[in-house]
Order: sequence, then structure tokens, then C-alpha cells
Amino acid sequence: MLEQPKLTARQQQILDLIHNTMQRTGAPPTRAEIAQELGFKSANAAEEHLQALARKGVIELVSGTSRGIRLRSVANPLRQPSHQISLPIPGLAQLALPLIGRVAAGSPILAQEHVDQTYYVENSLFQQQPDYLLRVRGMSMRDAGIMDGDLLAVRSTKDVKNGQIVVARLGDEVTVKRFRRNKNVIELHPENPDYTTIVVQPEDPFEIEGLAVGLIRNTMLM
Repeated sequence: MLEQPKLTARQQQILDLIHNTMQRTGAPPTRAEIAQELGFKSANAAEEHLQALARKGVIELVSGTSRGIRLRSVANPLRQPSHQISLPIPGLAQLALPLIGRVAAGSPILAQEHVDQTYYVENSLFQQQPDYLLRVRGMSMRDAGIMDGDLLAVRSTKDVKNGQIVVARLGDEVTVKRFRRNKNVIELHPENPDYTTIVVQPEDPFEIEGLAVGLIRNTMLM
């Protein structure tokens, strides 16, 4: 593994903010949020620091999205290097994570017939331990850095908070969206303006399946 380039105190502060925001909400902050959090006079100041971090190779900037920041360090909870997916290695603490493909209508998401294969992943990659991987289909969460074909690491839980990215079941469909409870309804927000918010009424069949805790992108798996 290559050493991380030397950062200034301010650059490290911004990198920590990006990391912590992704851990808390599942998506990086906007330039405006960085500026507000760190007391910059404008989002342009945040952009200059982000460009410096990109030149040093610790982040990747994606044009055209307000949250187009991707961490390139192995500490990134939402993007892990491809070599971490492997066969079991004796003596190394690893998680055996089932990869869930298409989910049949009305059956549990972790039913055996849904498991395509199992990946062994170093457990140190995640601050919250996932229970399974779910292959993302579609681009509705593009601006959160979650792309079609990515493997989303999911912790099975029904305890989620507003602003977190969740795996939810609506009737016979399973979807990945940002969760928000609004009075008597639940809203599932996409991170792509081409998609509309899903509003779940109290009488609608709905269940939280889990919380997104990481992302694995490996072109060899696509």
C-alpha cells in the first residue's frame, strides 16, 4: 500500500470532514457544506482545497454533481480497492459476505436462493460491520457516488435515521434510497434529479431491510 501524501493541517481537516460525513450520511458533503462547517467565506475556498487534495491523489472529483467527491484512501467507507475481494486467507480476519442478486417477490432478502456468491473481505475496511453485499441496479443514487453495478455493503437493521442511505422493500421491490421520515409519511429520496422521490403512505407495504455502511467498486465484477 502506498503512503498517503503529506497534507497540510487544513487539508487533513477537510479530508476528515469528508470521511466523517460519509460515515454519518452515506454521501460526501457539498462545497457549501464544507465552507459552512470550516468557516470559509465561500464555497470557492472549499473548492481550492479539494483541488489540492485531488492533485495529491487522496480524493477524486467527479464533475457535474454537487457531491462529486470520492475518497481514494483505503479508509474510505464507500469505496474499497479491488484487491480486498479475495479467497479466504489463513490468519487474516475476514468477513464472509453473501452477494445478493435479484430478490424474488415476497421472500426474505437473505434467502439462500438470492445469494449469487460469497466474498471474503477484510473486516477492518468497515467501521460498522456489514451483513451482506447488494448489487446496485440503476443510477438513482449517482450523485451519492453509488453507481449501477456497485456492491453496496449493508448492515441488517430497522433502526435508521433521517438522511441515511437505506435498503428498503416496497411491496415486491427492493430499492436503495436516502431515508427521511416526514410527519405521517416516509420519503425515499434519490440522489439523481432524473428520478423522483418515493412517498410511502402509512398503509403501503414497506419495510427497512438495512443500512448502507460501505461500497465496493471493482470493474472485474461488473
